[in-house]
Order: sequence, then C-alpha cells, then structure tokens
Amino acid sequence: MVQLQPKFVTNAWMTAPWGEFLLLVEDPANGKAKGYYFNGQMRVETMGVGPDHAAINNIISVAIALFCALTGIPLKGLMHGSYRKTGVREAQPDVSYYVGERVALAPQRSAIANLDQVAPPDLAIEIADSCINDDLGKKRLLYEEMQIAEYWVVDVENADILAFQVISQGSQRITQSQVLSGLDMAILGEALRMAQQMDDSQVTAWLMAQFQSRQA
Repeated sequence: MVQLQPKFVTNAWMTAPWGEFLLLVEDPANGKAKGYYFNGQMRVETMGVGPDHAAINNIISVAIALFCALTGIPLKGLMHGSYRKTGVREAQPDVSYYVGERVALAPQRSAIANLDQVAPPDLAIEIADSCINDDLGKKRLLYEEMQIAEYWVVDVENADILAFQVISQGSQRITQSQVLSGLDMAILGEALRMAQQMDDSQVTAWLMAQFQSRQA
C-alpha cells in the first residue's frame, strides 16, 4: 500500500499528530526544510534564505566564536541542528551552542539529537527575516519548554538582537548574555548594522578590538 503524504502549508503552524509530522520531516523531498513541533502543532519552514539572512547568520557565528576564543570560553556550535523529544516537541534553530563544561554534552554523529538521551543546548538562535512574530511568540515558548538557558532572535530587517534568559519555563529580556558571560547585545547589534556597509573582515576586526578593549 502506498502511504500518502499529508497535505501541509509551509511557514505556518498546523494542528497535526506527531506521526504526521514525522512523515513530513523524514520525507527526502523535504530534506531542505526545517521542522518544529509544539503543543500538538507542527510548522515546516522552507530552507531557502536570502543574502541578508545568510550574511547575518555568518556575522553572528563569527562574533560568538571570536568572543569565546578571546575569553577562553569552550564552545561547540551546531548549524541547523534538530532537537527532538519524541511525541512531544522538536526544534531546529538556525544556530545552537553548548558552552563551557557542557561542550562535552553536545550530540555526535548524524542522527537527530534525542532529548530523552542528550541535554539541550545552552543557546539557541533564530535568524528572523520574515517570521519574527512567530520567533518571539510560539517558538520562544517552545525553547522555554526545552529548558534552553538562552534564546536569541536576530531581527534581520532592523539589524538588532532580542535576547532572552529562560528561567523556570518562562523568559525575560536581557541586554548581556549570561551564558557567554560579558557579551553585550549592543555590540552584536552594532556589528550587524556595520555589516550592511562593510565587508566581513572589517567587521571582524572591529569586533576583535571591542572584545579586547573590554578585557583590558
């Protein structure tokens, strides 16, 4: 018997059983899509991104790696890594990080990270160019449920970062990272705005000077 694929709408939350969600995200035809599942609803996002989204993702990743290298903070980053608690929830942030001693807890191999067996990351980041309300809304609730220590939403249109510290399944705005101790969101926001006019090497040099001056 041929098993028909369920109909779905991309980039929108839809009520669906877990099994239907799995059929979609495990279908090779959807291999370039991002999948989310929360409170009995699924969301499948197309992976095609514009140059602004891609460039900002790159700058954020470079900035975090540079800051940790200069401050001696152990770091393990995963691009588009999926985290799954079977039958309950799934998320695929644009970037996620394990920090400090928890670097050793980062999932290995090619399988989706099973949250029944591995710890969630310390930091999850979504690059929001067309769905910022969702990133600040339902996805934020999803990451709170996952008990990720920090969640950042990068506002592509306004070149800004909205950072949240997760506390007791709730979250509050922060202006300085607690996971990456000493990293100010204002510096990252300024780097994003500079990246609109400068190349990556210039922005990286500026970031290095900023980080080093705060260590002096």
